[in-house]
Amino acid sequence: MSYAQKLEELITKTVIPDIDERLDEIFEEIAGSKEATEDAKEEIEELREFKADLQDVLTDIQNGDIEEDECQELIEDILEAQEHNGDDDEDEDFGFKEE
Repeated sequence: MSYAQKLEELITKTVIPDIDERLDEIFEEIAGSKEATEDAKEEIEELREFKADLQDVLTDIQNGDIEEDECQELIEDILEAQEHNGDDDEDEDFGFKEE
């Protein structure tokens, strides 16, 4: 399996479902309190932007517009971020750096 295939699988089977799950949790919290805090609004926006970025990566993979070494680096970043996710819930960037 190529790194591109591994990255695609990781994004579609793990990362995006995790984002969707977190979004659901936030919306449940909002529904329970009937009010969205600024932190919740900010997290929703960040998660939606990150999910859109991941969709762009998937499109690049499907179009063959991403190099294997870049895929390998993204996989390593995601796995590292997932390992540290329990350490710091504030940092849910999954290893991606904003440019």
